[in-house]
Amino acid sequence: MPRGDKSSYTDKQKRNAEHIEEGYEKRGVSEKEAKRRAWATVNKESGGGNKSGSGRGKKDTHASSRKGGHKSAASQSHKKRSEAAKKGWRTRKAHEKKAA
Repeated sequence: MPRGDKSSYTDKQKRNAEHIEEGYEKRGVSEKEAKRRAWATVNKESGGGNKSGSGRGKKDTHASSRKGGHKSAASQSHKKRSEAAKKGWRTRKAHEKKAA
């Protein structure tokens, strides 16, 4: 089997990789890099191609899908955090006035 051959992957794995790839492309990643990342994610979750007999019954872990795209507050700049806090304060004040 040549390197990069996807024949040992299930249809579900192929659909999953396609969906992940679309998500990366929406975020501005190049098509080639998106495809590479998508298959890396599928491999990490399912342990590679599942069509052969030995690994078929293993459950998939979706930790890498859940992790992708989430940024902690600490990774934002001070300015962005400050703006978000001010917006929240204004929103709470506005809601408080409506309720009164």
